[in-house]
Amino acid sequence: MICEEWSADGLDRRYPRNDEPTLRVNFIASADGAVSVDGLSGGLHGPGDKEIFDSLRMVCDALIVGSGTIKAENYDALRLTPAARAWRRQHDLPEFPLMVIVSGSLNLNYQQLIFTDAPVRPIVLTHAGADTSEAAKHAEVIAVGDHGQVDLAAGLAALHARGATQLLCEGGPSLLGTMIAEDLVTELCLTVSPLLVGGGPGRIAAGAPGAARKMSLRHILTREDMLFLRYARQGN
Repeated sequence: MICEEWSADGLDRRYPRNDEPTLRVNFIASADGAVSVDGLSGGLHGPGDKEIFDSLRMVCDALIVGSGTIKAENYDALRLTPAARAWRRQHDLPEFPLMVIVSGSLNLNYQQLIFTDAPVRPIVLTHAGADTSEAAKHAEVIAVGDHGQVDLAAGLAALHARGATQLLCEGGPSLLGTMIAEDLVTELCLTVSPLLVGGGPGRIAAGAPGAARKMSLRHILTREDMLFLRYARQGN
């Protein structure tokens, strides 16, 4: 696999929409595996990372994020640049992707911009036992699973049923760990930041250990010591 210099041209071809349903996850980590600096992923960002981040959002049908991550990273509404919206229109896609929040507790801040400034009503994935009365005022609620656990496979199937087959997950580690454990991840887009952070921060995936799953490296891009890796499940 040849390492190529990063270029903003053609990122939609580097990270394409696939013919088959896809769950693509996008994470950043330091060279020694840390998922954050001072509790936030922003301390790891560098040249080229924002453009790839935006391109991945541009090509997806729905963005999936855990409730802890939208709080910790203070997520804004899912709004795209005019150029990204134009690209979506040219490809016969809705102007904005769906915003999907996974929350078992529904302990959400409904005054956060991700709700109040949303161009499309967000979706909250939760479980059948949750009290959804408040969430339903601010978002579409899909209840999947019971015993206090969100059934992610059923949630993804519900998104597929409405035509959202190209899914992007931005975290957090607990959500990714569950997705890996349930064998749902199709692709991993991993940015490696040229930093040594040391002990403290966790990994990009958290949770109980499980079976290792083989991935194939599709490309390596680099820009000013940043590495951008795209892995896909073998056979995809």
